[in-house]
Amino acid sequence: MKTRDQEYASTAVKKVSAVKANLNDGDRNRYGAMAHQLPILIRSAGLAQALAFLETRDTEGHKQLLIDLAATVGLPNTLVQRARVAPLEEYMHLTRQVMAALLWYKRFAQSILDVKPGDVAKDANLAPVTDVKANRAEGELR
Repeated sequence: MKTRDQEYASTAVKKVSAVKANLNDGDRNRYGAMAHQLPILIRSAGLAQALAFLETRDTEGHKQLLIDLAATVGLPNTLVQRARVAPLEEYMHLTRQVMAALLWYKRFAQSILDVKPGDVAKDANLAPVTDVKANRAEGELR
């Protein structure tokens, strides 16, 4: 029997390897950069908002990361919806699962896709984390 982390690592290495083989350089870099940035977005804005942000991106790399992440945590095609409607206890559990899976995606983005943490800032299609914080603060003021 494998641990959750072993399952996530096994799935993530397959998914990231497929990205390397099937996506162009720009989309591979966006995929890897978002794998680095998404845990920060989740911590600052929450799981539902971070996944909604990722869902709105219109690049193949971003879309593929969301698809891969949902499959890894066992919620293909339903991860974003589940995060929106889950009761608090389930939402917290789902957040922990996604963060654990993202750890592996981040590691394999570094090793397989050769994406460095500094490459995140170079991707013009990623909103800086401060934008998410500003949007959340603005919403609280209304």
